[in-house]
Amino acid sequence: MIKSKKPEFRPNEFVVYPAHGVGKIISIEEQQIAGLQLELFVISFEKDKMTLRVPTHKASEIGMRALSAPEVVTKALDTLKGKAKVKRAMWSRRAQEYEQKINSGDLLSIAEVVRDLYRNDDQREQSYSERQLYEAALERLTREVAAVSGVDEAGAQKRVDDMLLTRAA
Repeated sequence: MIKSKKPEFRPNEFVVYPAHGVGKIISIEEQQIAGLQLELFVISFEKDKMTLRVPTHKASEIGMRALSAPEVVTKALDTLKGKAKVKRAMWSRRAQEYEQKINSGDLLSIAEVVRDLYRNDDQREQSYSERQLYEAALERLTREVAAVSGVDEAGAQKRVDDMLLTRAA
């Protein structure tokens, strides 16, 4: 078995796991699984009350990454100011695309989903599935903005809301 190069993540570091968003590496531990000795990242997702164990040699393969650079966060927040780009495809197809963007872990893609699904008060009501996707994308975006900016989630939420409101104005 060829081992790929281990990513350089350390305990107490925040990382982005594509399917779950921002988590914190608690430790790196060795475990015997199915007769193999594996080194695992133990990642805690405090808000979800979830702990995930990821083999260190698989981390980059599954898309685990460090937090975005501040410039990327700024670019993502600027994306929110843009005009919503809603395709004319059926909702099921668009919903699938939004889901893929959210689970890609890419901050700019997540910001695009938030931008496209955002509704201000004078627009039509969102369907249940639209609201679910919007809230999932918004939560991922605000958690990463909070972790990168060093503010709490409420502060990050305010920054995101302000950006969305400047678009609406």
